[in-house]
Amino acid sequence: MKKLPKLGCSCEKQDLIESEYRTSNVGIDFTGGRNAEVSIIQCKLCQRIWLKYLVEKESFTKSGRWYKGIIAKKEVAGMKPENAVEYLENLEWYIYGGADLGSEEKFGQGKIDL
Repeated sequence: MKKLPKLGCSCEKQDLIESEYRTSNVGIDFTGGRNAEVSIIQCKLCQRIWLKYLVEKESFTKSGRWYKGIIAKKEVAGMKPENAVEYLENLEWYIYGGADLGSEEKFGQGKIDL
């Protein structure tokens, strides 16, 4: 698996400071009742562009989980919320984490466990 180059950049983590990135909302993925937030994040420091997928079950504490992977600039405009999971699953790698997964960032590839 090809891993993210260790740049030491804050965009490699989940807890970003708002001044370190630009974000735009893609929308909500309602597929299968997930109600997941889909957004595009661009790091102001290294300029990498990420597709972020955040899913949380409102009735359960610590159920949040997120996935993010690099997305090409030319693919940003055509991204739809319902296509985000498939896009991430087809990347060579993505980063994931969240309270549901121990709040530690990990590398993954292939099928996303939702």
